[in-house]
Amino acid sequence: MTTVYTFVPSRAHQFPDHPEKPGRLAVIEPQLNLFHAERIEAQPASPPAVARVHLPQLIQNLEEICRHGPRVIDSAPTYITKTSYADALLAAGGALQCTQAVLTGAAKNAFAIVRPPGHHAEPDKAMGFCIFNNVAIAAQEALASGLERVMVIDYDAHHGNGTQQACLQDERFGFISTHQWGIYPGTGWIDDAPHAQGRLVNVPLPAHAGDQTFSRIHQEIFQPIVRKFKPQMLFISAGFDAHWRDPLTQLGLSTAGFYAISKQLVALAEEICDGKIVFVLEGGYDPQNVAYGVDAVFGALTRSELKFEARDLSPHKELDCEARIAEIRQFHQIT
Repeated sequence: MTTVYTFVPSRAHQFPDHPEKPGRLAVIEPQLNLFHAERIEAQPASPPAVARVHLPQLIQNLEEICRHGPRVIDSAPTYITKTSYADALLAAGGALQCTQAVLTGAAKNAFAIVRPPGHHAEPDKAMGFCIFNNVAIAAQEALASGLERVMVIDYDAHHGNGTQQACLQDERFGFISTHQWGIYPGTGWIDDAPHAQGRLVNVPLPAHAGDQTFSRIHQEIFQPIVRKFKPQMLFISAGFDAHWRDPLTQLGLSTAGFYAISKQLVALAEEICDGKIVFVLEGGYDPQNVAYGVDAVFGALTRSELKFEARDLSPHKELDCEARIAEIRQFHQIT
């Protein structure tokens, strides 16, 4: 079996001087043929598939307001254009195509390189540059296809508030989010969801947490939580704004860090989920960082060396996060 991917650049979904733009994918697009992966064509998600996560009224409202775009719809600022509804359906569809390929055994694993991103979109609202929550829609597709438990791990620099809301009351749906504390959207504290201890895990981090901290988080939080929850499929919200050089954030990962955490997550899926894992692109606002991050994910999925020589280790000293990791482990009773 091979690795598959979908590519949805949504070229008409753009707004003047906005960081979430088609140019985010400009460096990686001509390089996609370098990876040992097969491209499959994305098909638009159906409104019923989207409605597993989002309220039907929201879906209808977004379809209507996009007809009258372009406009800004919140303070993030999130924008829509006349094509954004169709673009968002295609982005969600790209995640769904990857999910179905892995579920049916047509592919070993997959990567949905799509935009607009999704993890801020809540069941009742689009927000944070996101229209529909691609990864949550994909996770619900897996559950609807017969899986009993799935888990999303989100390493975007921002908290995946939309994914958290989508899984808040669904005991079949686990969620772990690492994110820089104190930035948009201001959610994702350790005790956000006390009723879901061990299933919904927030890992708020200081700026410049860095590669070694993420390695520890994988060993001390990801591994025990996933092993205890026992998902049958892993979904990864891959946000390359966690790179130290991103223009909007300062979480502190390098390409080597993305490569290491991606390999660790693939290995965890092999151990727990029979290898079933789908990465879904979220943020990342420096096109070169996105290209390096995509390289890191494909390297992990295909068990190959990196194609690009990044040489981008963080120049910042990593902060000591031992007390924060201990606090999270105590709250979730990780022994």
